[in-house]
Amino acid sequence: MGAATAQDGQQRAQSAGKGLIGQPGPAAALTSIDGQHIDLAALYGKQPVYLKFWASWCTPCNQQAPGFEKIYEQYGKRIAVVSVNAGYSETSADVRAFIAKYKLQMPTVIDDGSLAAKLHLRVTPQHIVIDSSGRIVHVGHLDDQELHAVLERVANTRPAAGSIALAPQATAPASFKIGDLVTGISIKTLAGKTITPAAGKPRALVFFSPWCESYLRETRPATSAACERVRIESEKMARDRGTEWIAIASPLWTSRADLAAYAKEKHTSIPLALDEDGAIFRAFGVRDIPVIVMLDAQGRVSKVLAQP
Repeated sequence: MGAATAQDGQQRAQSAGKGLIGQPGPAAALTSIDGQHIDLAALYGKQPVYLKFWASWCTPCNQQAPGFEKIYEQYGKRIAVVSVNAGYSETSADVRAFIAKYKLQMPTVIDDGSLAAKLHLRVTPQHIVIDSSGRIVHVGHLDDQELHAVLERVANTRPAAGSIALAPQATAPASFKIGDLVTGISIKTLAGKTITPAAGKPRALVFFSPWCESYLRETRPATSAACERVRIESEKMARDRGTEWIAIASPLWTSRADLAAYAKEKHTSIPLALDEDGAIFRAFGVRDIPVIVMLDAQGRVSKVLAQP
């Protein structure tokens, strides 16, 4: 991610969002950090919706923040503008500090990963524009002419006649807690091996991002140091064959090629896996990195080690 360009981010966002264009917007009930309730489904058919995902540690998010506020000032009465913090390695204090720094006035929600999953979040920032008929019409990364043209169009277009189609609202499963037997999880490593946390051998699952050590060195030095420490210590502990170690990367700013490059750069011996849709992170309720989840020989969660 450290070497990622703006165009690279745009390509990742558009690729991830390609299947979303023309589809119904998510039926999600959100609550802002100030307690405001936002029912997306209730907005469709009445006005367009603009969701912008961001993270406080993200450089382009900081660069785009002043422009984001200007968009809200321009369109806030015609478009439901919602600021969505990705909730990835953030605290509420980080989120509030970002809002205060850029004087953002629109409602802000902190995602638990469920909205990101519905909208294929792969980069930060990521823009989602839903027209007044409830259909997704734009997914992107850049604050560019294309985004502004879409916003102008949806702000001045009445909803089409007829019923508004809604995406089904699935109930998010509860995450595994200490003592729970882990089922329904399948982990495919870069080498092509499929691992299921079944009984027979203790396992350690390391949740991380390959850009953590480098990209967060300036903005989140403690997190960056923790990622490096966990990588080094995990490699050492993995030499004991009594426990099987697997490192699982979030799909945020990470592709299989990125993960393979990381493995080569860091000379990792622990098998690496990409959680391509974030389902494994959500299954264990992991929203910060790095985190180690220990499973005993019966396949039950025995420990959760959060860093730093």
